[in-house]
Amino acid sequence: MTWFNDFISSSPPVAQIIISVAIMLMFGFLMTRITKPLKLPNVTAYILAGILIGPYCLNLIPSDVASGMDFLSDIALAFIAFSVGEFFKFSNLKKSGWKIIVLTLFEAIMASIFVFVVMFFAFGLSLSFSIVLAALASATAPASTIMTIRQTKAKGNFVDTLLQVVALDDVVSLIAYSIAISVALASIGGGGFSFDVIVLPILKNILALAIGALLGFLMKFLLSKRSTDNRLIIVVGILFMFCGICSLLDVSPLLGCMAIGTVYINVTNDEKLFAQTNYFSPPILLLFFVKSGLNFNFAVLFSNTSIIGNSPLWLIAIVYFLVRIAGKYLGAFLGSMVTKQSKEVRNYLGLALIPQAGVAIGLAALGARTLGGDVGEALQTIILASSVLYELIGPVCAKLSLYLSKSYSNNLDEIVQVNEVTTEGTQKTEAEILIEKIQAIQEEIRKEENTISKEEEAFTEASEEYDEGIFMRQKNGLHRKNKF
Repeated sequence: MTWFNDFISSSPPVAQIIISVAIMLMFGFLMTRITKPLKLPNVTAYILAGILIGPYCLNLIPSDVASGMDFLSDIALAFIAFSVGEFFKFSNLKKSGWKIIVLTLFEAIMASIFVFVVMFFAFGLSLSFSIVLAALASATAPASTIMTIRQTKAKGNFVDTLLQVVALDDVVSLIAYSIAISVALASIGGGGFSFDVIVLPILKNILALAIGALLGFLMKFLLSKRSTDNRLIIVVGILFMFCGICSLLDVSPLLGCMAIGTVYINVTNDEKLFAQTNYFSPPILLLFFVKSGLNFNFAVLFSNTSIIGNSPLWLIAIVYFLVRIAGKYLGAFLGSMVTKQSKEVRNYLGLALIPQAGVAIGLAALGARTLGGDVGEALQTIILASSVLYELIGPVCAKLSLYLSKSYSNNLDEIVQVNEVTTEGTQKTEAEILIEKIQAIQEEIRKEENTISKEEEAFTEASEEYDEGIFMRQKNGLHRKNKF
C-alpha cells in the first residue's frame, strides 16, 4: 500500500489529517467486528488495528501525521484519570475502611517490586528503565473484569471487594508513575538527586495536583446552574485547559485530572456527569489506542540486537508478562491475609487482577516521550505487546476467579427460580419445570439486551434536554416576535 501512503503524503496537510483520522476510526471499528465474536475487549481490537494500518503492515498513515498526534496521549489520559477520580469517593472509603486500601497497596506494590527486582538485578537493565517499567506493572485494566462481572451477573463479597480494589488500583499506579519518572529523569541526568532533577519535578506535580483540586471546585460552580448540553462543553474545556497547563509545567496531567474528578464527585455526588463524559470519550480513546498500535515496532521486538541491556526485547516482554502476574497474585494473597479477608478473596482475587491496558498504555506513551530515543520506544513496545497478551487471557482468568469464588453459578436451579406447583395446586412435571426455567432465562437475556448502559442513558437524557432547550428558546423568541 505504498502508493496510498504516497498519495496521502502528497495531499494538502488538512486532507492528510482528516483522511488519516477517518482511517483510524474506521479500521478501529471494523477490527471490533472481528474481535467481538472472539470475546476480546475493544482495546485489543484498537491496538491490532493500529498495527495493521501502521508502517510495518499496510502503511496507510503518513509518518509525519502519526508523529503529530502525540497530544492524543495527554487528552486520552486526561479523560481516563478524570473517570478514575469518580471511584475515589470518601464515603465509600469510610464504608469499606482501610482494609481495601491496604489490600490494593499490597497487590500493586508487590507487582512493581517483582518487576523491578527481575529487570534491574536479573537482566541488568538501567535504573531509569527498570523503575518506570515497575511502576507500570502496578496498573490494572478494570474494563475486562467489570465486563465479565456483568456477563455472569456475579455478586457477593468477592465481587464487592474486587470492584473496590480495581477502582483504587489505577490511583496507586498514577502516583507510582509520577514518582518513578522523577527518579528515572534524575538517574538519566547523571547529576545525582539534585534539586532540579528531583525536588523541582515533585513540586511541579504538587502544584498540578493543587490546580486540579481547584478546578474541581470551579467545575462544581460552573456546572451548578447549567443546562445539560453546556455541562459536557465545560468539562471538556477544563480538561483540555488543564492539559495545556501541565504541558507548560512539563508534568503529567494524570494526578491533576484525577484530583479534578475526585473533588467534583465528593462535593457534588454527581455520577451522571461521569456517565456523560464516559459516553463521549470512546472516539478519543479509540484514536489513542490505534495511535499506540501505530508505534508498535516489530523490528525492535524481534531484532537480534538488543536495545537495552544484554537481553532481546521479546524475552524481556515475556518475562515482564509472567513476573507481573506472579506479583499481582502473591500481593493479593498476602494483602488478603493481612486484612483478614475471606478464603475466596485470598485465593482467587489475584486471578481477576491480571488484565492490563488503558492506563498502562497511556503511561507508557508518556514515559516513552519523556525518556525518549530507543529506551522510550522499547518501553512502549514491551507494554503494548504484553497488554495484548493480558487482554487475551484476562477475561478468562477473571471468569475463572468468579467461578472458583462461587460468585456465580452454572447450576440452572440457582440461576432462576420457578414455582413447581400450578395455580390449581397440582405438581408440575420435570419437563414443565425445565421449559419454564428455559423461558425465564430467555426473558432475562432479552431484558439484558434491551437494557442500555448508564452512560448511554445519561447522554441520551442530555441530548433530549438540549433539544427541549432549543425548542423552548425558539418558542419564546416567536412569542416575543408576535408581541411586537
